[in-house]
Order: sequence, then C-alpha cells, then structure tokens
Amino acid sequence: MTGIGRVLVIVYAVMALAATGRSFVQIFRRFDEAPLSYSLSAVAAVVYILATLALVLARRRGWYTVAWVAIVFELTGVLVVGLLSILIPEQFQHETVWSLFGRGYLFIPLVLPVFGIWWLRTNRPDVARTTVEVDA
Repeated sequence: MTGIGRVLVIVYAVMALAATGRSFVQIFRRFDEAPLSYSLSAVAAVVYILATLALVLARRRGWYTVAWVAIVFELTGVLVVGLLSILIPEQFQHETVWSLFGRGYLFIPLVLPVFGIWWLRTNRPDVARTTVEVDA
C-alpha cells in the first residue's frame, strides 16, 4: 500500500484509537448516564478497527469485501446517528463519535468513509493475481 492508501489507513488507525479511547472512558466512568450514546461510541470504535485491518489486508481474499462492509456500515452509521442526533437530541445528550455527523472530530467521520469507498473502487484487487498468490 502506497500513497493515498497509506494515508487513509493512518487516518483510520487514528480514528480507531480515538474512538476506542473515548468509548473506554465513557463506558467505565459514566455508562449509566447515557448508555445509548456510549454504546454507539463503542460500535464506532469496533468499526474503525475493523476497517483499518480490512484496508491493510484488502489485497487478500475476503478482506476487500470486509473493507466494503465496514466502510459502508460506517457511512450509514454516521448519517443515521448524525441525523437522529439533530432530530431527537434528547436521546443524544452525550455526544458519540458519530453525533452531529462527527462534529466533535472535525467532521472526519463524515468524510472518511467517502474517501474509503473511493479508494476501494479505484484499487480493486486483481482476482486472478490474488488467486495465484493464495495458491502458490
């Protein structure tokens, strides 16, 4: 992986660390205050970890598909949680990673999956080469 792909993986890794740290602190300190919000932060952390691993391993059989699923799930989560946090703010009194479309993270959660999808579309693994590498 080179160039923009490497930068994409680094940003996903940073988001994975940030979301994991945030959810860990939220769950252990104040889970009873906002279980929905803090659980969503934990889900976001798992998605970022999975997306990071899948992007790194995307050239291997199956991981390309895992990357697609993780990144589309991420985009869906950001859009749904972002919209719900505007429409029913009383349910999201405590922010999550995806609240208000990732405002607390400079809207990176909103933009990142768009770049991830673009990268996956332009860097599809060669099925014939992957099959030969696995068989060798």
